[in-house]
Amino acid sequence: MKAVVYKGPREVAVEERPDPEVQAPTDAIVRITTTNICGSDLHMYEGRTSVEPGKILGHENMGIVQEVGAAVDRVRVGDRVSVPFNISCGTCRNCVRGQTSFCLRTNPVPGVDGGAYGYANMGPYDGGQAEYLRVPYADFNLLQLPPGEDHETDFTMLSDIFPTGWHGTELAGMQPGDTVAVFGAGPVGLLAAHSAMLRGAAQVFVVDKEPDRLALADKVGATPVDFSQADPVQQIADATGGTGADCGVEAVGYQAHDPTGQEHPELVLDNLVGAVRSAGGIGVVGVYRPDDPGAATEPAKHGRIGFDYGMFFSKGQHMGTGQCPVKRYNELLRDLIIAGRARPSSLVSHELPLDQAPEGYQHFDQRDDGWTKVLLHPAL
Repeated sequence: MKAVVYKGPREVAVEERPDPEVQAPTDAIVRITTTNICGSDLHMYEGRTSVEPGKILGHENMGIVQEVGAAVDRVRVGDRVSVPFNISCGTCRNCVRGQTSFCLRTNPVPGVDGGAYGYANMGPYDGGQAEYLRVPYADFNLLQLPPGEDHETDFTMLSDIFPTGWHGTELAGMQPGDTVAVFGAGPVGLLAAHSAMLRGAAQVFVVDKEPDRLALADKVGATPVDFSQADPVQQIADATGGTGADCGVEAVGYQAHDPTGQEHPELVLDNLVGAVRSAGGIGVVGVYRPDDPGAATEPAKHGRIGFDYGMFFSKGQHMGTGQCPVKRYNELLRDLIIAGRARPSSLVSHELPLDQAPEGYQHFDQRDDGWTKVLLHPAL
């Protein structure tokens, strides 16, 4: 099969790799119809993780079930499915409690709970930026979709970024009628804003500096805030009569930059502490790593991010963090798409054949104008 393979910093290639095989009775093989380039893939692409050369990338996947193991009895060959990026067993303590992003059985890396496809430190699993993908614990993990091709570009967001955006609002404790500040107008931030609107937010601010992304924020009904023009905390304060937002979502992560391009890993956390009112909540779904040799500061190289904790404490705010347990949300979000209530595909900018993945990575990484979300189709 053809697959997108990590070669080194800012270098991926499409290579021939062996087709995956059923390795356990609970496995399924999925023929990939759509797989996405995720913003968190760029951490690996830029050489800011420990991902090994030769890794097949891709954790945002959907397709058609091609083969199932002998113990698979819910999912059938021919089913159209979404593949959550979490690989979870369904029976460990965390999975039983709904924390499928922290499965205790699927990741052999010491000190790391939770497995995922095609990602650094998330286990030995190949990713789905390929023609086929092996899915462990298929009956538990796979979400069945209506047959056919309807909503393909919407359903492909169910594997990660739509649930992750929704999770950000959950972690923040958002309630209907709240004013919400989302920092980062990348795909996750835009879908956090979309989620907040679906959940009844009175107003949603989306903070970024890229004009094309801020235009998409406006398109989903949010209020764009350009932090290159003025302090975003002050802009949000001015727009809320000095009160600040009721809650906020961090959708940027550890590679946050100021308007000049200088990296400050604490920048967005500080801004959220300032922008959210006292007793408000902050949901952090942007990626932070326990080790980052390429970090801008010595503490940050070891995962120590010195954000404004004193003010956070003084304001009595609360914070939720961590990777999204996709299965908690993907069924209800699927049904919102089918009902016509949710349209996460509104941020899609490019659909490419798998062979053009290197160009897709390059343009998306450089934040080239108009490259907001890239989908790959192996059959093109």
